Amino acid sequence: MLAAILESADRRANDAAQRVADLSRRAAGQSRARGFENAVRDGRFGVVAEIKRRSPSAGEIAIELDPVRQALAYEAGGAVAISVLTEPDFFGGSLDDLVAVRDAVNVPVLRKDFTRNGAQLIEARAHGADAALLIVATLTQPTLVALCEVSRDIGIDVIVEVHTEEELDRAIEAGASMIGVNNRDLSTFQTDLGTAEMLGGKLPSRVVSIAESGVSSAAGAERMREANYDAVLVGEALVRAEDPRVLVSILKGSQ
Repeated sequence: MLAAILESADRRANDAAQRVADLSRRAAGQSRARGFENAVRDGRFGVVAEIKRRSPSAGEIAIELDPVRQALAYEAGGAVAISVLTEPDFFGGSLDDLVAVRDAVNVPVLRKDFTRNGAQLIEARAHGADAALLIVATLTQPTLVALCEVSRDIGIDVIVEVHTEEELDRAIEAGASMIGVNNRDLSTFQTDLGTAEMLGGKLPSRVVSIAESGVSSAAGAERMREANYDAVLVGEALVRAEDPRVLVSILKGSQ
């Protein structure tokens, strides 16, 4: 499944590369990024709330979801930032969702996708994203280092995502200042909160840390807080929640 996702991502990355001059002009015309990393770093345990219609592991979650309405509920509940899936083929996302959410809320917004080249980072900024995702398992080390440099050049924060200690070492070597530990194994799509608990003690104190996937309750959020994470990224549970505003507040308040 991951190979198919990356094949699709490569096609979109190549398309972005063909349009990089136009994307660069649009990115330069955007207002200053809102500071995703600083928002998560503010000292309080936070929730990065995600807009997600479907996924390979869960199937269809909320195909008819209104991203703006969902994002406003997240913001009202106290989400520190919003994550928007833009991967179209396997997650049902789009750049249109990103633009709509960024225009509607005041908190920083993450473009959640499988970033393959620098043109996609420029594309993210051109569509208003304040941050983007770099998944270590899907990138060579030279590409990871280069993308971190591009992100600094264009003023977009990046979450460098890891799942193993070896990937964490690579993220640190690449100079990552914000690291996400994914509890989901991308080879099996199974989740285990023990992954973030195990790696939490190995994260440098200088980095902003986010635990991703598998959190659906106050108890899960509390485990991540006790493992010294600055925030949790939660998607499926919030999309399925009867009142996502309330669930954000519950997850955020578990301290």
